[in-house]
Amino acid sequence: MRFDAIVLAGGAGRRLGGADKPMLVIDGAPMLVHVLDAVATAGTRVVVGPRRSIDRSVIWCHEAPPGGGPVAGLAAGLPLTAASTLVVLAADLPRIGPAIDRLLEALQPQVDAVVLSSGGRRNHLAAAWHRPALVAALGRVGAPQGVSMRALAAGATVADVADAGWGDDCDTWSDLARHRSRSAR
Repeated sequence: MRFDAIVLAGGAGRRLGGADKPMLVIDGAPMLVHVLDAVATAGTRVVVGPRRSIDRSVIWCHEAPPGGGPVAGLAAGLPLTAASTLVVLAADLPRIGPAIDRLLEALQPQVDAVVLSSGGRRNHLAAAWHRPALVAALGRVGAPQGVSMRALAAGATVADVADAGWGDDCDTWSDLARHRSRSAR
């Protein structure tokens, strides 16, 4: 299935003391590289956030104003894509690779797909969307600055893709240590 990918790599990394979260290394590579490799077959890969030194072919952009949140980032990246299917990912999902095919397989006409954690929480930063549904959702929220992904997805019909640890993000130093220790095993 042809798809484009938008990777959200902004944010201040507050819970990490301001560290550049997407560039924190797990298994010898920055988390951003792991996420981009997970969507290596995308027609276009857009990274929303500060330009970083990585050896992957991507289009870089920023939300305006910077710091507007994930929906503002998504709104900034969307015009740089063309595919009718979009995979939307946060840059702090180093194990997301196996979920990509499952997200794409879960798409149905009029139904988008999202990773569902074992705790029953939908991770809207690990999702696959039909372009018209994403455009409509962005239209419903109006100005995207400060809007949560949960609010964006509120009117969407989604299929849940059960998470087998792929959607575990790295928001804190303990999350990072857990991912690194998982790698060491």
